[in-house]
Amino acid sequence: MELFDYEKKHLEMLRPHLAECTVLLKTDGSFPLDAPCRIAAYGSGVRRTVKGGTGSGEVNSRFFTNVEEGLLDAGFILTTGEWLDAYETAYAASRKQFFTDLKAEAKKAKVNVMIYGMGRVMPEPEYDIPLDADGDAAIYVVSRISGEGSDRRPVRGDLLLSASEERDILALSARFEKFMLVINAGGPIDLTGIADRVGNILVLSQLGVETGAALADVLLGRENPSGKLTTTWSAWNDYAKLGTFGGHDDTRYNEGIYVGYRYFDAAGKKALFPFGYGLSYTTFDTSPQSASLSGTEMQAAVLVTNTGKYSGREVVQLYVSSPSGALDKPKKALAGFGKTASLAPGGSETVTVSFDLRDLASYDERNAAYILEAGDYIVRAGTSSEDTKICAVISLNATSFTKKVRNALGRPDFTDWKPEGAPAEEIPEGVPHFELSASSIVTETFDYDRRDEIDDDVRALSNDKLIYANIGNFDPKGGVLSVIGNAAKELAGAAGETTAMLKDAGFPVLEMADGPAGLRLSKEFYRDKAGAHTIGGSALPESMAELLPVPVQKLLALTAGKTKVPKGAVRKTQYCTAIPIGTAIAQSWNTDFAELCGDIVGEEMERFGVHLWLAPALNIHRSVLCGRNFEYFSEDPLVSGLFAAAITNGVQKHPGRGVTIKHYAANNQEFNRYGSSSDVSERAMREIYLRGFEICIRKASPVTVMSSYNLLNGVHTAERRDLCTDILRTEFGFEGVLMTDWVISLMSDKKDVSRP
Repeated sequence: MELFDYEKKHLEMLRPHLAECTVLLKTDGSFPLDAPCRIAAYGSGVRRTVKGGTGSGEVNSRFFTNVEEGLLDAGFILTTGEWLDAYETAYAASRKQFFTDLKAEAKKAKVNVMIYGMGRVMPEPEYDIPLDADGDAAIYVVSRISGEGSDRRPVRGDLLLSASEERDILALSARFEKFMLVINAGGPIDLTGIADRVGNILVLSQLGVETGAALADVLLGRENPSGKLTTTWSAWNDYAKLGTFGGHDDTRYNEGIYVGYRYFDAAGKKALFPFGYGLSYTTFDTSPQSASLSGTEMQAAVLVTNTGKYSGREVVQLYVSSPSGALDKPKKALAGFGKTASLAPGGSETVTVSFDLRDLASYDERNAAYILEAGDYIVRAGTSSEDTKICAVISLNATSFTKKVRNALGRPDFTDWKPEGAPAEEIPEGVPHFELSASSIVTETFDYDRRDEIDDDVRALSNDKLIYANIGNFDPKGGVLSVIGNAAKELAGAAGETTAMLKDAGFPVLEMADGPAGLRLSKEFYRDKAGAHTIGGSALPESMAELLPVPVQKLLALTAGKTKVPKGAVRKTQYCTAIPIGTAIAQSWNTDFAELCGDIVGEEMERFGVHLWLAPALNIHRSVLCGRNFEYFSEDPLVSGLFAAAITNGVQKHPGRGVTIKHYAANNQEFNRYGSSSDVSERAMREIYLRGFEICIRKASPVTVMSSYNLLNGVHTAERRDLCTDILRTEFGFEGVLMTDWVISLMSDKKDVSRP
């Protein structure tokens, strides 16, 4: 297979960083392997490796290296061919029945099967296949896929391991001296009963085109895992159940600000693998060295030393514990982070991390203000949310307002959960102590009576043309496929485009492409006077194509790549690079790498004529069940905002190219996403669910923002001036275009179109 130069370049840019996105949860020293060897490779993910999520998350790359191919290419000899063949037979039978049942359910519900089944995931099937292969080492690859339109479930074969998986993993761990459990998933899996009985566990995640090759690199020690979790991994029963998720017309966020590690801290629960956690083939010592305060900006220097026998990288994380006063506070909140370069054994590096204390302000609904309450702000340095050392204390002499705003988002019919008060913490001797005067903190205020000027060219348009300018190009006779998949006339496979009716008035057609892990365009197309035409079925996401009637699927299979190009037209290609999913990029804790990913996408946008990328998405991992979490970065708003900003900067360094950060806001589940109201307190919205958007806007100025389908406290987000103008534009300073999500007419009532 001959790749174009740009494809080679982009893969070469990505490959050295992929191990940064993987997280080593456990190690017993038996890996890395000295050389390629005979390996017993079991599990669904060996052949059915997942490169990314479904729906808008799919990317039509030229090729994809699964785990089996990656191991073979690296020189391994796989001894499990018969097992893998037998598994394929068992999988095919289960999948056939799954789609038969799904189509019957859709028919009964009187809902289009492609809408009904979007993102629906078949649980891992149970099987009974002998584990009779030998080898010098063994792996078991657990794969999970999720996507747009449906959420995960806390059942065996989904969030939980299947009985077959659990049985085989434990058997292989007991049998092989060198055994590694590999997780090829976009989010957590409950490893209860496994985590304490398996010596090596790697979260491979979903890394795009070369996922399988990246695993081979890690197994052989060509690259050392240096990722950290951006979402807490624990037993399903340990996660917060204070609010509701799925199965309801409305979703109640009773947990307030206590999301992810903030909840685990407040509830006094110990996670299996906490936020920020991740090991390495080597070991590190981290020692706080110094701290300084300039105004409200704190800097802390931490010395990191490689104390092991392999080269590797470590992440330094700063957390702040705010004083409790009139408002309850999380036990700690992430304030900043930094990552070392690759350190050789015995090597050291001083990592300096800074943050502005004003960014740790709490929202006080009574005063409609962000406030820093008087007291001690304890700064902690560490390598996870559960492994920190106090490195500084900032004492604020009086309560200070950092921003004076106004309550805007409505009130739910409940009061946020509050934990019991925590005992005061003793500060070790010798820790740097800084005094901060409230009088030195300036209160930011806002003028909400803004009036935006209308461009003369826009003012001159008729009402009909203004309507078309707002809704974009579409085919009124094309049905659902005119707005999903191949929904543009000028760019084959694009998600949409602005209207062509205004060309004569000086408004060019803007092309928009889906795919948060790279551009999703048709692989092959031709062009004529009517526009660009996809060849075969290459524009439709594979997960949707499976929902079509069998005769249509067969027709697509026959025509894909084989359709005759009309005389005079030329067959052209658009091979896009599938980068790691959003969660995996964030697990690198390396914003330079995130910017590099954006740069790759931006370069391909220029190449193929895409103006707006409908990404990155930065909603919060409120629940590990959200089917679209793979697109999103983290349970923490700082991580979400910084990585969205880095990707945005990478894309927008390319002239005429822009991102669309989404989904604004509180889009944290897929169930009934068109009609569910996210009922959230003003404080939780501002501190958790909106903060990432503000960070991205202030640091990177994205060209567009996309509103979400859901309602917020009873009103659709796209219809809220307080959310879309007062906060987004006046407070955050957004000056770009705000667009709605697709197929907006489905939001006209609260009927759940995704399930019976």
